[in-house]
Amino acid sequence: MQKSFLICFLFICSFIQAQKVADPRSFANSITVDDLKKHLYIIAGKEMEGRETATEGQRKAAVYIEDYFKSLGLLPANNGSYLMNYPVYQDSLIRSSIEVNGKPFQLFKDFAINSGFSNTSVMTANEVVFVGYGFSDSMRDDYKGINARGKIVLVLPGIPPSAQNQRRTVGQAGIQEAALKNGAAAILSVQINFPRNPSTARAPMYVNAFRNTNYPNTFTISEQIAREIMGTGYDSAREAMTNGNPQSRVYAANVLLEFNKTVNKLSSSNVLGYLEGTDKKDEYVILTAHYDHLGKRNDSLIYYGADDDGSGTVSILELAEAFVKAKKEGKGPRRSIVFMAVSGEEKGLWGSAYYSNHPSFPLEKTTVNLNIDMIGRIDPKRKQADSLNYVYVVGDHKLSSDLRTISESVNKKYTKLGLDYKYNQPNDPEQIYYRSDHYNFAKKGVPIIFYFNGTHGDYHSITDTPDKINYSLMSKRAQLVFYTAWEMANRNQMLKRDIPMDGAQRGF
Repeated sequence: MQKSFLICFLFICSFIQAQKVADPRSFANSITVDDLKKHLYIIAGKEMEGRETATEGQRKAAVYIEDYFKSLGLLPANNGSYLMNYPVYQDSLIRSSIEVNGKPFQLFKDFAINSGFSNTSVMTANEVVFVGYGFSDSMRDDYKGINARGKIVLVLPGIPPSAQNQRRTVGQAGIQEAALKNGAAAILSVQINFPRNPSTARAPMYVNAFRNTNYPNTFTISEQIAREIMGTGYDSAREAMTNGNPQSRVYAANVLLEFNKTVNKLSSSNVLGYLEGTDKKDEYVILTAHYDHLGKRNDSLIYYGADDDGSGTVSILELAEAFVKAKKEGKGPRRSIVFMAVSGEEKGLWGSAYYSNHPSFPLEKTTVNLNIDMIGRIDPKRKQADSLNYVYVVGDHKLSSDLRTISESVNKKYTKLGLDYKYNQPNDPEQIYYRSDHYNFAKKGVPIIFYFNGTHGDYHSITDTPDKINYSLMSKRAQLVFYTAWEMANRNQMLKRDIPMDGAQRGF
C-alpha cells in the first residue's frame, strides 16, 4: 500500500507541475507590439495595393501569409495546400446603349447598368409601362391592373409614405423580384445622380455565376431619359409619388436597349495553416480574420485597410506563432487549431462562405470559431467607461450557453478588458452580427465570438493606415483571443450547442 500511495503521490505532483508549466501567459506574451507593427506595415503597405479580392495585391498578401505559416511549421490545411481557391467572376463591358424615339443617350452621362446582374441582349419596344415604386407583394402591388408581360417597365425611387415607419427594405433586388414575377422584360430605374464619373465605375465581381434565376436587365436612367419617354407625365408621376399614390400607365415610345459583355473567370483564396492537437486532435478550434480590403483606384489612391482588417490578419499570424511556441515547449493544444485568413469579406463574406460549404475539417467537430475583424482602433462614438481598455464582443450569447461564461472568466483572469456587448442588442441598427466572417460559421451551427473595435472616421477610407493603430491595445485584444482559444482548445468537452439559431439573414 505504501508503494501504491507513493506512485499516486508522484502522479499528482507531476500533474500539478504540468498544470503549472502549462500556464499560457508566457506564450500570450509573445504577441507583442513590435511584431504586430512589423507585420501590419507590410500587410497594409503600398506593396499590397489595398488587397482587393481576386487582384494582384490580394495574391501578394496571400503569399506573405502562406510563407509565414510555413516558417512557423504549420501544416497545410486544404488537401496538402495552404491555399483554398474559389472562383470569382468579373464582367468586361463591350457595349451598352439606350435610344428613345431615335435619340441616343450616353453611358454614365445619362444611364448606367450593373453588368453583374445583366445579360447580353438587344431589346426594342414601342411602349413602356410606368409602375410607380415597382413593388408587388402582400402590402402593395404597383402592377395591379397592368399587363407587364414582355414589357419594359419604368420605376421611380422611393418608399410610399404608408410604409415609412415599417421595417421594410426593398432595394433593387425587391424591384427585380417584382418585375420578374410580373413577366417584365427589362427595368428602367430612375435616379437623379447623373452624370457619373466613368473613372469611378468599376466592373463588379461576383461568385454566383450560375444562377437559378436570371432577372430582367436593369438600367439606371437619368430624369432626362424618363422625360423623353413620359413627356409631361413624368412631373405628374413625381408629384403623385410624394402622396404615395402614383398611377400605373402605359407610355408610347420607341425604345432600344442594348447591353453586351464578356465574363472573365478569376480566382481568390483563403490561406489556412493547421496545428495538430494531441488527445483531441480530431476536434477543432478555427481562428479567422479577413485579409482582403477595397484595393486601389489608381497608383496614388490606395485603401490600405490597416484596421479593416489588417489588424485581425496580423493578429492571426501572432496567434499562430504563440501556439506553435507552446507546442515546441511540449504544451501544445489538445484540440487542433486552424488559422485561416479569408478573402472576399468586403465583397459579401465570400471566402468564409466557401469554407463553410467546403470545409477542410468537419464543422460538427469544430467547437468554436473566433473571428477578429478590426481590433486596432478606438470607436469615437463610445463615450462610456474606459475607451482605451475595451473590445466589442459579438455573438457570444448565441448558439452555446457555455461561451459567455468562458469568455468572461478568461478575460477576468488574464486581460481585464472591458467587454462591451453593445452589438449583441437585437435592435442594433448596424446589424454588426451579420457583417463579418463568423456569420457563415454561425449559420452552420458553430458557436462563435466576433471581436471588434467599432467603426471610426477612417473606416473604408484611404486614411485607414498603420500609423493610426493603437498597438498596445491591439496586442491586449489579440492576447484575449489567444487565452480564449487556449481554453477552447484544452477544455475537456466541446462547447454545448444548446441555443437555437435565430434564423435572421444578413442583407448586403
